[in-house]
Amino acid sequence: MRASLSLGRIAGVRIGVHWSVLFIFLIIAFALAQGRLPRSYPGHAPVVYWAAGLGAAVVFLASLLAHELAHAVVARRNGVTVDDIVLWLLGGMARLKSEASTPAAELRIAGVGPLVSLLLAGLFVLADWLLALVSAPGLLVEVVAWLAGINLLLAVFNALPAAPLDGGRLLRAFLWWRTGDRLRATAGATKAGRVLGWVLVALGLLAFLRGGGFGGLWLALIGWFLITAATAEGKQAQMRGLLAGVPVRDVMTRDPLTVPVFLTVAALLADRLYRYRHSAFPVTGADGVPVGLVTLEAARRVPAEERGTVTVGDVMVPLSQVTVADPATPLADLLPGMEPGAEHRVLVMDRGTLVGILSLSDVSRTVNWLMKAAPRR
Repeated sequence: MRASLSLGRIAGVRIGVHWSVLFIFLIIAFALAQGRLPRSYPGHAPVVYWAAGLGAAVVFLASLLAHELAHAVVARRNGVTVDDIVLWLLGGMARLKSEASTPAAELRIAGVGPLVSLLLAGLFVLADWLLALVSAPGLLVEVVAWLAGINLLLAVFNALPAAPLDGGRLLRAFLWWRTGDRLRATAGATKAGRVLGWVLVALGLLAFLRGGGFGGLWLALIGWFLITAATAEGKQAQMRGLLAGVPVRDVMTRDPLTVPVFLTVAALLADRLYRYRHSAFPVTGADGVPVGLVTLEAARRVPAEERGTVTVGDVMVPLSQVTVADPATPLADLLPGMEPGAEHRVLVMDRGTLVGILSLSDVSRTVNWLMKAAPRR
């Protein structure tokens, strides 16, 4: 899930929102402005209800962000690389580029999210009590009560022992500690996630057929997301198991063709060396040291009339934003952070010298070979 809009950084973590977050934002605002608030406190102008509903939606998204930010901060303190946080249709997602090294670290990273939501629920309960005590406007009291309830629901739901929820991570940490096998633990958590997903789909469809309306469909949608995410996580775990013990050096493309940083885009696109087979190339400086990665797609986006003056250095992905790995790095450890797309190639460097480049297609070829070879071993 990639962010459609970047909101900057908090505590050094990139924050973004996907366009689909607008959908849930409007649903919350509409449900409050046209449903709960008028029923609880009738007699106000529609604009007042909408202002209260929109305000509640904003605070709810901030609560989601706090939940995910807690995961990210604790993950970094436990040596796990955090890519970014993205808010989207079904909540938030802290994207981790690597995995916890121990069950205890996994427990801390997973457990802090529900704890933060539970803490927020308690703070909103306290605020609601204080507002009622000073006879604050009824709409404000109702909005704060709703925020307390939704954060409590968020904490409880995320604590369910099923992947990819936080509770699934907690279950995996427990199984990992109990069995000593991270892959078996992941398999158990993903199985629980699929079971919970199908239960929610069944309950949602049943509620819809009995007149539950949109709420039933929403529950079914959440269930389907859990099934899809848990299945994907299970497949990734199987792949990591298959690749266990395989170093990056055995999979990478060795001695890749490089592009000088000062080369113009026109020369890059015209040279036959760069027009075939590959879609991304390491970029090197005058001293031959890698400084970034350029894709042919990025080069082709430059207007034709500007290609003679725009250089590769102007359109490349800088090295600071490129994943760099050591040849001895276990491929299974690198896999969680790899993504499709030429711009996500991994540069393999040995003591500052470029020795290879790695893509998901290289990983796929290796997986296919290992799967075919497995019955004969």
